[in-house]
Amino acid sequence: MTTMRIGLLGTGPWARSVHAPALAAHPGVELTGVWGRRAEAAAALAQAHGSRPYETPGELFAACDAVSIALPPSVQAPLAVRAAEAGCHLLLDKPVATCVPEARAVADAADRAGVASVVFFTARFGEEEGEWIAAQAAAGGWFTAHADWLAPVFVEDTTSPYARSPWRREKGGLWDIGPHALSVLLAVLGDVEAVTASRGPADTVLLAMRHSSGAASSATVGLTAPAAAAGVEVTLRGTAGVATLPRRRHGPDAAYHRAVDALLAAAGTGLPNACDVHFGLRVTEILAAAEGTLAPLMPLGS
Repeated sequence: MTTMRIGLLGTGPWARSVHAPALAAHPGVELTGVWGRRAEAAAALAQAHGSRPYETPGELFAACDAVSIALPPSVQAPLAVRAAEAGCHLLLDKPVATCVPEARAVADAADRAGVASVVFFTARFGEEEGEWIAAQAAAGGWFTAHADWLAPVFVEDTTSPYARSPWRREKGGLWDIGPHALSVLLAVLGDVEAVTASRGPADTVLLAMRHSSGAASSATVGLTAPAAAAGVEVTLRGTAGVATLPRRRHGPDAAYHRAVDALLAAAGTGLPNACDVHFGLRVTEILAAAEGTLAPLMPLGS
C-alpha cells in the first residue's frame, strides 16, 4: 500500500482544525471522503479539502482503507466497531468510549478483523513530548509524579470552540482531559493498579494512583480552571532527580501528522502501536474506576 485511503467521520471544530487539514496534507494519505451527522457540514468540509461527502458511514467505509473519527465518544465507539468489521484501520480520538463495554467492543472488533489502530493522545504524538516520555520511561527509578491538566473551556467569556460540546458538559474534565494525563503517566510509571478520585470546584477532579512500578502519582484535571491558572504541567521525581514535561512548541496538527504516520506503520508492519485501541481501552477502564469513586457529576450550566 503506497497511499492509504482514509475517510473522515465528523465535522466539528476538532475535525475542521486538525483532522481534515492534516489528512489532506499528508503525503501518504488520500482523504477519500467525509461523513457527518449534518450533511451540509460534511459537504462544506469535503469541498474545502478537495474531497467528497458521503451520505452514510457504510458507503464511506466501503471506499476506504482506514477511517479517522472526530466524534463524541458515545458516537465514535459504535461507528469504530462498524468500520473495523468493514475492514478499515482505525485512527480514533480519546477517549475511545466513556464506558468499558463500548471500549472493549471496539478492541474486540479490531482484533477480529485484524485491523491496525491508533488512538490520538496529543502528548504521546507530540515530537518534544513523545521524546521526553520515551526518555523518562527508559530512565526509570521514578518515585512519584503529579500532572496538572487544566483548561478554561467552561468559564465566563471563554473563546473555546468546545464550550458548547454536550458530551464535555456531561462528562467533564475527567473524561476529556484525564486521558491525556493518563497517557503520559502510564507510559512512564506503568499500569495503574489502584485509583481513587475526589471532586474539586465545578468539574475539577483529583486522581490518586498506584502504579505497577511501585510509584505513586496524582493528577488534577478540569475544564473550568480560570484562564490565568490553566495549563499543562507534569513533574516526575525519582533517583535521577526531577524531570518536567517540556512545553509544546507545535500545534496539534503536527502531533496528528505523527499519529497518521503511526497508523501507516502499524498497518504496514502488522506490529501494534503503543497507543492502540487496547491502550485506549485500558485508559477507559481506569477512568471508569475513578468515576466510580466519585459522587454523581451534576451537569454544567449552559
